[in-house]
Amino acid sequence: SESLDHYQYFSADDPTQCRHTSSPLGNGAIVETSDQKIVLLQRSNNVGEFPGHFVFPGGHPEPEEVGIETHEYCKGSKDSELVNKKVSQEMFESIIREVVEEIGVPATSLSDPLFIGISRRVLNVRPAIFFFIKCSLESKEIHQLYSKAQDGYESTQLYTVSMIEVEHMTSKMPGCHQGGFALYKLMVEALKKN
Repeated sequence: SESLDHYQYFSADDPTQCRHTSSPLGNGAIVETSDQKIVLLQRSNNVGEFPGHFVFPGGHPEPEEVGIETHEYCKGSKDSELVNKKVSQEMFESIIREVVEEIGVPATSLSDPLFIGISRRVLNVRPAIFFFIKCSLESKEIHQLYSKAQDGYESTQLYTVSMIEVEHMTSKMPGCHQGGFALYKLMVEALKKN
C-alpha cells in the first residue's frame, strides 16, 4: 500500500501540490452602473478567505441546480448533451443569482451576462469565470438596495467607483479578481477599436 504521506499536502499555496486537489470554478461579475461606475464589495473581516479584501460580486455555480449531486452520471450521449446544456445555462444564471443576492439589485435591472474570460489565482490555482453585466440603476440606487441585500454579511461595504479608482484598489484584491479586472480592461480596449 502507498504511504499516506503521498496524499497529504500541508501548503494550500503551493501550486505543484494543489494540482492534486480539486479546483472548484468560481465566478465574478464586473457590474457597470447606469452612471458608468463599477461595483466593488469589501469583504467582511469575519470571512475565512480574503478578509477585508475588495472583490467583484460573485461566488460559484451550483451543480445541484442542474441536478448533479455526484461525480457520476449516466454517460449516454443524450444525457451528456442535456447535462452539458444545463451546465452552460447554470454558468450564466448563477452569476445573476450571485449579483442579486450580494448587492440586492433586482434581476430585471441586469443585462444578460457577457462572458469575458477565465482568471486563475497564482497561489492556489483556483479558476474563476468572469462576466460583464450592465445594471440599469444608478450608483445611488444600488447603495440603497445594498443595505437590504440578502448576502450582505459576507461584505461590509459596497463601492461604486471609476475604472481608475479600481486600478488603485487592485493591490488589495484576490489574484483571480485582479485577473477579472484585467479581462474587463481588455474588453474595454477591444470595444474602443471597433
